[in-house]
Amino acid sequence: MAMQYRRLGRTGLKVSALSIGAWLTYGSSRVEDDTAIACLHTAIESGINFIDVADIYARGEAEKVVGKAIKRYNRSHLVISTKAYWGMSEDVNDRGLSRKHIMESVEKSLKRFDMDYLDLFFCHRYDEQTPTDETVRAISDLITQGKILYWGTSMWSAAAVEEAVGHAHATNGYAPVTEQPLYNMLDREQVEGELEGVCDKYGIGLVVWSPLAQGVLTGKYNEGIPAGSRGASADPDWFAKQITEDRIDRVRKLTALAAEAGVSMAALALAWAMKHRAVSSVITGATKPDHIYENLKALDVTITSELDAAIEEILQNKPARNASN
Repeated sequence: MAMQYRRLGRTGLKVSALSIGAWLTYGSSRVEDDTAIACLHTAIESGINFIDVADIYARGEAEKVVGKAIKRYNRSHLVISTKAYWGMSEDVNDRGLSRKHIMESVEKSLKRFDMDYLDLFFCHRYDEQTPTDETVRAISDLITQGKILYWGTSMWSAAAVEEAVGHAHATNGYAPVTEQPLYNMLDREQVEGELEGVCDKYGIGLVVWSPLAQGVLTGKYNEGIPAGSRGASADPDWFAKQITEDRIDRVRKLTALAAEAGVSMAALALAWAMKHRAVSSVITGATKPDHIYENLKALDVTITSELDAAIEEILQNKPARNASN
């Protein structure tokens, strides 16, 4: 299962097709730091070069854990990202995508990582209270300073991404090269449609999150919520939306299809997400090193046209504007 490396959109930057993220896990009480570091070491030594973080993950603690974990490796061999948008304190300016918050957030993140630069910086959400040109100018200045190499957006609409590209071109600044959307077999509306059109137009690469739909696409919730699972400790109202009978029924059928194909449900789901033409990397999570090895099995899964047709027959959720594709 040799790692695949893909260009991040039209850039020359190569990222591993499977990456590892720190959301809900590292730096928190859910995973001890030693275990988190062991997961990161396993990922890197298995060929994963892209580590995705955000300042809001465990209120900065995730960045510190990742910073410790990568000390033994050549920094230039890794692609490290972080994000900013969400409030990090009660201060009125410690949030959003203003020039002030972006500049200060990047400096704080670099200190927590104990690094000189970020390979990727993401605007974690769209900020309706800050002019997009202000955000683009601030990030372009940070790129000129060498503190950021590339930047992107997360959970932005196609129109918002295109607006950012327009401002960058108008000011001779740096345009976003990547978008980080939610994308998996059960949640595909955001990507399949206008966003993939913008990606094609401007050469933007997708690095997608929650490819296993919060663990639902592993099949572990097919017969209920196991003790100790994320579903057992998550907000009941939020998780109820993840495990509706309709979604679980589809996953049960997909699990049987995966078994027929001789692969795990998780590997099938990850391989499905990787096959989209605009996807540069699929962000995975791991709370123990064994999870890394399980995820890597997706690299050996080939989604044939026959298998893809069987998957679509079960899903029946292709966005209407793409239904004929």
